[in-house]
Amino acid sequence: MAKSDGMLAIVWLLRSRERMTAQELAENLEISVRSVYRYVDALCASGVPIIAEAGHAGGYRLLPEYRGSPLFFSAEERTALAHSALFAQKAGYPFTDAMTGALRKIQYHSTQEQMEDLALHTVGLDVMPTADHSAYAGVIACLERAVAYGQTVKIAYRKAREDHGVSREIDPYGLIHWRERWYVIARCHLRQDVRTFRIDRIRDFAVTDARFERPRDFSASAFFTSRQIAATADSDVLTHVLLAGDDDALDDLGRHWLLGSRLVEKSQREVSFLVEERVLMSYVPHLLLAYGRSVRIRAPDALKRRMIELTAELFAYYQGLP
Repeated sequence: MAKSDGMLAIVWLLRSRERMTAQELAENLEISVRSVYRYVDALCASGVPIIAEAGHAGGYRLLPEYRGSPLFFSAEERTALAHSALFAQKAGYPFTDAMTGALRKIQYHSTQEQMEDLALHTVGLDVMPTADHSAYAGVIACLERAVAYGQTVKIAYRKAREDHGVSREIDPYGLIHWRERWYVIARCHLRQDVRTFRIDRIRDFAVTDARFERPRDFSASAFFTSRQIAATADSDVLTHVLLAGDDDALDDLGRHWLLGSRLVEKSQREVSFLVEERVLMSYVPHLLLAYGRSVRIRAPDALKRRMIELTAELFAYYQGLP
């Protein structure tokens, strides 16, 4: 065990116990009693108020006023917390104020050397958000508390391609952040079924007095994944898709969430997929449109025709705009 880890472990143990002997500390940490003495001496030298009491009922203890101080963190743990906070903030995490306060406490109880080391590890990392979640941070925070305390929430929910919201009561089971969007998995009272709701489509919300019990062992991520698979793989008819083009574009398609699991073979300048017919005619053309001339369709001909139809529809649409 590294010396720093041993010192921190001793402080944690003494915070959780009234008093511990050197032998008890050694047994808990699986180190020698001599190492315990060295670690305690180092802690005292750094200002940690450890009191040593002799006698049959003696041992080490912390001063009462020190027991409520924040936990100590290693350099790696401080860096991990700072990095995690950055990722969470850019993902639209709703409790950023509390997170900032927690990091400030860690900084307050850190030495100048520790802060300089943390700065070295954080100055070179940044996260570029592709969506602004600030408009509905309050909804996410409300739903998180509703999940935790089993509270039914009344929402006004707008479906796709609709302007008005429909009033619904839901029992939130869990929150999902996926592809720069937030979702809530909830039992819908109207449909009497578990559904997925996009949080950016919730126009209004209010916590009700009703309570619910979350199903035991329910996994929001497992439910969400199963629905995503079902939404894009509801047909057993598979079509072979052969694409050619630039290597970077083909590599990108091979890693795409929709096509990655359907990849059959990739060679230089070509890649092939097995795709369900419904997915082929709906999702794939819109996906390929973004790659322009960097991707060419070798097969099937039906996909080529659909791309021609789609581009013609877009041309007619924009030509008719004022």
